[in-house]
Amino acid sequence: MAEPFHDFVSELLEGMGPITIRRMFGGAGVYADGLMFGLIAGEVLHLKVDDALKAALAEAGSGPFIWEPQNGPRKGEKVDMGYWRLPERALDDPDEAVRWARKALAVARAKAAAKAPKRKAKR
Repeated sequence: MAEPFHDFVSELLEGMGPITIRRMFGGAGVYADGLMFGLIAGEVLHLKVDDALKAALAEAGSGPFIWEPQNGPRKGEKVDMGYWRLPERALDDPDEAVRWARKALAVARAKAAAKAPKRKAKR
């Protein structure tokens, strides 16, 4: 079953090239080049951030996605998931949305590269 907001996000970010949206838990991940750079929770698109992108999004009036577990050992905690809301004005401007999304994809690439195992040099 197609989700209307997922379709909207796909259209909004069309200028990025191929993206996929995969359901996970109560929301969905937004992927490009096999990397998750976005998170959909309800009808809100959040983007993966580092400190620089977080500051830029804060300046644009955005805020973080905070997960509050409803059960389990972390119940009642507020967990910053490292994703911030796409600024409202970008929802009406595909060019601006793509600019933000490309920055988030660059963050995802950098974080993936930092996690990649280092290859040992052959002797």
